[in-house]
Amino acid sequence: MLDIKTLENWLWDAACKIRGEIDAPKYKDYILPLIFLKRLSDVFDDEVEKFVKDYPDEEKARKLIEDDHNLVIFYIPEKARWSEILKQTTNLGEYLTDAVRSIAKENPKLQGVIDIVDFNATQAGQRIITDEKLKSLIDTLNKYRLGLKDVEPDILGRAYEYLLRKFAEGSGQSAGEFYTPGEVAMLMAHIIDPKPGETIYDPCLGSGGLLIKCYLRFREKYNENPRIEPLKFYGQEILHSTYAMARMNAFVHQMEAEIALGDTMIRPHFTTPTGALEKFDIVVSNPMWNQDFQQSVYENDAYNRFTYGYPPSNSADWGWVQHMLASLNENGRMAVVLDTGSVSRGSGNAGSNRERDIRKKFVENDFIESVILLPENLFYNTTAPGIILIINKNKAAERKNKVLLINASKLFEKGRPKNFLPDSTIKNVSDVYHQWKEEEGISKIISNEEIARNDYNLSPSRYVSQNGGEEILPLEEAIIELKEAEEQRKEAEEKLKKILKDLGI
Repeated sequence: MLDIKTLENWLWDAACKIRGEIDAPKYKDYILPLIFLKRLSDVFDDEVEKFVKDYPDEEKARKLIEDDHNLVIFYIPEKARWSEILKQTTNLGEYLTDAVRSIAKENPKLQGVIDIVDFNATQAGQRIITDEKLKSLIDTLNKYRLGLKDVEPDILGRAYEYLLRKFAEGSGQSAGEFYTPGEVAMLMAHIIDPKPGETIYDPCLGSGGLLIKCYLRFREKYNENPRIEPLKFYGQEILHSTYAMARMNAFVHQMEAEIALGDTMIRPHFTTPTGALEKFDIVVSNPMWNQDFQQSVYENDAYNRFTYGYPPSNSADWGWVQHMLASLNENGRMAVVLDTGSVSRGSGNAGSNRERDIRKKFVENDFIESVILLPENLFYNTTAPGIILIINKNKAAERKNKVLLINASKLFEKGRPKNFLPDSTIKNVSDVYHQWKEEEGISKIISNEEIARNDYNLSPSRYVSQNGGEEILPLEEAIIELKEAEEQRKEAEEKLKKILKDLGI
């Protein structure tokens, strides 16, 4: 199995092969489609070998596949197979472009996904990437197999995240917008524990990693029993490149997925004929933390999403949570990764605070089931720990009017460059959640009344101490609170001016 360090070194070698030919942020636009092409080809070869192994006559078996493409999960035309691409020495750009288009033609789900790159494209009369560079890139990518048993399922997401972090940060995009660490996604999948026939939705899809981990957890639990009703997946992504990655991932995994392109907060794709939001059994997501949205987004919303209050302009966390809540059916549940400050900002302060006031309503409506504090330095775009917020619209009787707080901040292993959650942590935390139990130094069950007494502070570290120290507000959270206070001051000034004007003063 290709480990993450080997993968990163391999991708770095690949990027070096086209260094100087194009701007660094565009490396991924050429490398990722080729990785996907190789992944498809290697998986196709695995399928063919499996079919041939179960058939007495190898030659006849291969001919049967050529005659009936439905005998394999997906069919790769001969000219697009990696073994044939390796043989090409001339007109490589043209050959690769024809190859990916032939795959899209054979597999309609990949139209507009794999065939969006023209490897033969020119700029100012010159090839953007020469055939010589392409040949060198292909030879480098040939170093490892990418079949079903060779790499982890979300190889494309991992590759995307690395290339983005390494080369695209200068373009203003942050890797954490798109990629959730695999072990965090797996923890969420174990907690949400999908059941047969359920629908799962991610409004900030990225490369699809959270949906994939739910799919893998489901397959692991039900052992691919054909009589079990499959899951159905839905997602929306704002950036075309990551949208394409998500569709590639869903295709490779044979997931029943409907994936849309667009801005979920402004124009959600999944709506009913009457214009209301579609409802799902499960929502899993990791939206960009503390995102900026104008107040008009909330004030002019046509989908009745923000009924519990408008979040401040500089932190859309509770705006996203309200969209997700509105997307759940009456028995729905969700797991969302947020900044740690989203569950504590404003608590203990005098006067009103928008985020605290929204949390108050969520607690009063008994939506919040659990909050899990993650370790620091897991995410690539920040060293901040983050939390997983679990919401359940139909809590079990013993869980009503209570919240389980889990402090997993010390349950990590050191890694380079980032920390990670070992399998033991995933099992420990998911067991604590499912068994709804208190464990010294790890978890505590608190009543909604106690939460109210603490001014709706839901930070696990406040209730589950691991070092005896007091909770200190991080700088970035203090800055957000300061900005919100400034917004409130401006609003108060405007109201005062209006009153004075009406009075003629």
